[in-house]
Formats: sequence, C-alpha cells, structure tokens
Amino acid sequence: MSIRIGISGYGNLGRGIECAIRQNQDMELAAVFTRRAPETVSILTEGVPVCRVEDAPEWKDRIDVMILCGGSATDLPEQTPEYAGIFNVIDSFDTHAKIPEHYAAVDAAAKKSGKIGIISVGWDPGMFSLNRLYGNVILPEGKDYTFWGKGVSQGHSDAIRRVEGVKDAKQYTIPVEAALEAVRSGENPELTTRQKHTRECFVVLEEGADAAKVEEEIKTMPNYFADYDTTVYFISEEELRRDHSGIPHGGFVLRSGKTGWNGENSHLIEYSLKLDSNPEFTSSVLLAYARAAYRLSAEGQSGCRTVFDIAPAYLSAMSGEELRKNML
Repeated sequence: MSIRIGISGYGNLGRGIECAIRQNQDMELAAVFTRRAPETVSILTEGVPVCRVEDAPEWKDRIDVMILCGGSATDLPEQTPEYAGIFNVIDSFDTHAKIPEHYAAVDAAAKKSGKIGIISVGWDPGMFSLNRLYGNVILPEGKDYTFWGKGVSQGHSDAIRRVEGVKDAKQYTIPVEAALEAVRSGENPELTTRQKHTRECFVVLEEGADAAKVEEEIKTMPNYFADYDTTVYFISEEELRRDHSGIPHGGFVLRSGKTGWNGENSHLIEYSLKLDSNPEFTSSVLLAYARAAYRLSAEGQSGCRTVFDIAPAYLSAMSGEELRKNML
C-alpha cells in the first residue's frame, strides 16, 4: 500500500513535493490544499483533487502524512500544532531560535491526538543539523563552522522588496572564500558574522525611485544586512528575469577537531551541498521524513520529533536486510 501524502500549500515547496513523489514508488499524492480558490490552482498530477484548506479535516482518514508548506514566520507556528491534532505532519520550520517552543506546541497537540509530528525538516535545519551533531560527538574537542551559499536567500530577498522604491529583488548569500579556506586548513579561526559571508543584492527600482536612498536603506537594515559587507546592483526587470530566475542554494558544515593524548592529531569533517533548487531539495528531504512519520505512527508512537530522533533506517524504502546488504 502506498503512503498517502497530502500537501498543504502549493507554492515552490508544494510543487517540489509533488515532483518528488514521482521518485518515491511507495508514495502517492492524495490531495493538495490551498488558501487560494481551488479552481485557480493547476497541479501536475492528473486526477488528484485540489481542495480548500478548510476542508482538510474531512480527509482525516484518507491521508497518512500531511506535509505543511507554509512560512515559518506566521504560518507554521499555528498550522503545525493544529494539523497535528488531525494528521501525522511534517514541516520545515526554520526559525532556529524558536524551535524549542514550536516543538513543545506540536508535541502537546500530537500526543493528545495520537499522531506523529516531525518539525524543522530540510537542509538547515535538517541535514546540516545532523552533520553538526555527528561532528560534535565524533570530535568533542573542536569547533563548528557553518557557511551558507552561494545561494538565494528568499527571506532576505523579501526584505529588500519591502523597501520603498523597490519593484523586485533577489539577494545572494556568499561564503567568504578566505574564511572557508582558513577552516579547511585547520587554523580554527574566530570568525565574525562579517568575516564569514557577504551579500549581493540585485534590485529593480520603481520608476522615479531614489537609488542612493534605496541602497543606503538596504545596507543599514538591521538583522539582515547591517552586519555584512553588502553590494547592491541596480538592474532592469528583464535582467532579473533572465539572469536571476532560479532558486539555487547550498553551503558547508565543518567540524575541525583534535585527537590523541595531547591533541597532537588534527581532523576535519566537511559536509557540503550545491543545490540547483532549494525548494526541490528541501521537498525531497521532507518526503524521506514523511516515510519515517508513517512508520512511527504504524508502530503506535505519538508526539513531536526532530531529525535527531529518527533512526536512518526509517527514512529508506529499503528493508533492514536490504540496507545491511547494500548500504552498510
């Protein structure tokens, strides 16, 4: 029997999940739920209904795992606990500082309903989190380093678009190569925020907008650009469409550490990602954890989980015997 997947929200992430389901033969798309008028949403999979989000509870017995594709700022803090009262759920909540309180809310709802909720699934948090954990337990004497990019930061791009006079924009986060090489060489440098990353902004101005004023507002924006060396390029709408239409991303997690009686031997663990499509890769991670949620639920487990709590075998469509034979 296929694992019946529901998708709540049909933006970049929702479309990515729909595509990824085709690559997972033990899964099928049951329904898509949207806040838009369903008749205005066209999906790729034939014969699958598009429904209003308000109708989701009616699918309680027809969906095994609901994947929530809302935003972390306002959608998921409300949606994930609510849906965990009805379905097994997965989300990609990525506000790192608020993960503990989000976990607590989802855990309470999922335990009450007897469902499984797996939160903060993706590549960071998610795959990068696992690699930080592995690095720490293997090399307890050492230092962590995380670099993001080169890639499009959707949150920072949105922040630029909120600046008065900006018609459209894309922002790229770029690791500082010298800092990355210093870590790789075993120097264990102390790096400030500014020393680790730069930011490049490609901005389309509204007609008549003051470019100098827009640039100053971007560069001094707290929590986004003020702590970074930021370059602003003003381009045409056509150039933005032609040269910056994709959503690539990626990055590096490194753990530099010592072993030996007196720490005489140095080691470096590095995990890297280079992604053509941030949302499509995130979608693929979400589906692997949807499989885990389905299996945990079938075992009668309930409550909230993170990627730290899931045994790797639960992510694979292979049996334990197949994994031991082919992967171990």
